[in-house]
Amino acid sequence: MTPVVLIAEELAPAALDVLATDFEVRHVDGTDRAALLAGLADADAVIVRSATRIDAEAVAAAPRLTVVARAGVGLDNVDVHAATAKGVMVVNAPTSNIVSAAEQAIALLLAVARHTASASAALKQGEWKRARFTGVEVAGKTVGVVGLGRIGVLFAQRMAAFGTRLVAYDPYVQPARAAQLGVRLVGLDELLRESDFISIHLPRTPETVGLIGEKELATVKPGVRIVNAARGGLIDEQALAGALAEGRVAGAGLDVFTAEPITASPLFAFENVVVTPHLGASTLEAQDKAGLAVARSVKLALQGEFVPDAVNVQAGGVVDEDVRPLLALAEKLGKVFTAVAGGVAASVAVEVCGEIVSHDVAVLKLAATKGLFSAVVEEQVTYVNAPKLAADRGVDVQLVTSDEECDHHNLVTVRGALPDGRTVSVAGTVTVTGTRETRRLTAVDGFDLELSPEGVLLFFRYPDRPGVVGAIGSILGDAGVNIAAMQVARREAGGEALMALTVDSSVDAELLSAAEVAIGSSRGSIVDLRED
Repeated sequence: MTPVVLIAEELAPAALDVLATDFEVRHVDGTDRAALLAGLADADAVIVRSATRIDAEAVAAAPRLTVVARAGVGLDNVDVHAATAKGVMVVNAPTSNIVSAAEQAIALLLAVARHTASASAALKQGEWKRARFTGVEVAGKTVGVVGLGRIGVLFAQRMAAFGTRLVAYDPYVQPARAAQLGVRLVGLDELLRESDFISIHLPRTPETVGLIGEKELATVKPGVRIVNAARGGLIDEQALAGALAEGRVAGAGLDVFTAEPITASPLFAFENVVVTPHLGASTLEAQDKAGLAVARSVKLALQGEFVPDAVNVQAGGVVDEDVRPLLALAEKLGKVFTAVAGGVAASVAVEVCGEIVSHDVAVLKLAATKGLFSAVVEEQVTYVNAPKLAADRGVDVQLVTSDEECDHHNLVTVRGALPDGRTVSVAGTVTVTGTRETRRLTAVDGFDLELSPEGVLLFFRYPDRPGVVGAIGSILGDAGVNIAAMQVARREAGGEALMALTVDSSVDAELLSAAEVAIGSSRGSIVDLRED
């Protein structure tokens, strides 16, 4: 029987051509709920954009469904959990909009520099007032790039053509890589002090929300112009409004906001603020790229091949059944490694030992690499782009296997050397009993643990002494954070100790810092392992 691909929204003709030769392509109006559910009844794949909801009801209505594809970046309209529970693969197009997003940031920067929007509005209202809209040149200015991921790199490369001096803040990029791009890496404080223009290109995480707040805006170079076309909430909007009112910030260009959609904001009152309704991906080219990307993924999925762009790993393609339970573990270990290290290592070894190495375990290196970068770049990290993200940052990731007996039936260790000479390692294992998979974090930097790598984890390194457990409990309790599990490990009494906790809610950087100070911790870390 020829597989059926259901197209629920308009797709580029080139994307349809990819599918037409091998599958039966049907069309339905995805916003017509009854028609959608009826069409899903015998569909093997469905492709949507943003208007069609693929929720638990839709997944349940599609007994043959193998893959859900979103021709775009986000997955807000797809219930990934429901799809995963039914063994349905979910794919999207994570890199389809990166050029469009970079160009949107540049468009906002130029519009703010030259008062383009306000001058246009005034002229259309019959006002010819050239002196009122005197702007500034970009050439010769210092442009600060906050976040040197793929979009940040594209932005920097394009701004270089304007004859600017480029500085960047990104603790997860190696200086040598930045130098190749003609960008000087600096601390955030230095970037704020030096930059005439600032453009933000970061993911939204607990650590980056409010990154540019009242304190930071008080230190910026007077007359700076700030652009955010990345994620809402990275700039404290109230603090930005205050800095604009004071005249310290000369202008801002915003494509994203803390709450969206938004039609009223104190920022809208400023003539020197240019705002757009989240148009970063709204180009014909980005839409076409998205359609082609997901069409190719759908084709791989329906042909039974491994799909690198699958966002729900457990539903992935051709991976040995014995290896598959270790995919999620390896990714989580990568996330824990980055959190504990406080940055990306110069080199990383993904070590696999035990009976599992009789199978092809190369995919575990990809899974770990995906985890290494998932919380530190603005775009979604997949099996496709993870190796390139590592290469772009000068991070060498190697797979090391050993069939010798180890402490567990199968053990995966992510071990890396940091630029400052430190070595960090995290290890874990999976036990499979029937259909149940139990993942365990077994060690961090040689400290033995027995912890489930789920939820929000906190790690503290500190001198072993009485009262620390109680102090941490009080600090978290006062903040309304409940501790679900706690372990303390040490190598010797009075030496260095490691505390690992699982908590029931998010912990921000400020609370983490307070806890570090209270217990004299040399290093605290947060890692959020909750499913998106």
